[in-house]
Amino acid sequence: MVTGDRSAHVPGTGLDTLDLGTLDLGSVEPAEFARIVKATPARQTARIMAGPHRRRVLDELFRRMETLFRPDAAGDREALVRWRITGEGGAVDTYETHIAHRRCVVTAHATDRTPRLTLTMAAPELLRLASGNASGPALYLVRRLKAQGDLRLAGGLMHYFDLPRP
Repeated sequence: MVTGDRSAHVPGTGLDTLDLGTLDLGSVEPAEFARIVKATPARQTARIMAGPHRRRVLDELFRRMETLFRPDAAGDREALVRWRITGEGGAVDTYETHIAHRRCVVTAHATDRTPRLTLTMAAPELLRLASGNASGPALYLVRRLKAQGDLRLAGGLMHYFDLPRP
């Protein structure tokens, strides 16, 4: 989060502030991250994800997808999912997750491959989704998440990951 921004105290974490200028995101456990996201007001989350640390946060979220992937849940499925993360001024960061051979491989840009599913959402919604603080179907119903392609895959995609429970 932007240096100087303060989040609410998160009980049990020892964190009174979350300063992305100094915090090593890779050292924050998924459950702790989920509690921090839950405790951070929506306006602050939006401001943070429009700031200079946006790409670093997104890179870490997608890096963790590879480690939180549940091969048994995905089974033999193969799918390329393109994630379009929108921001202020029409900015879009694109990532791809390729699920195949019981693995999830993340690419930090769009490739020339055809995705089976494209998900588009603002960065704060992605933070809530990836931290277990929101559900994909709920975001879709309130039009905060757009899905193009295999909607059945979209409905079950988050079950392929060991998301924290805040």
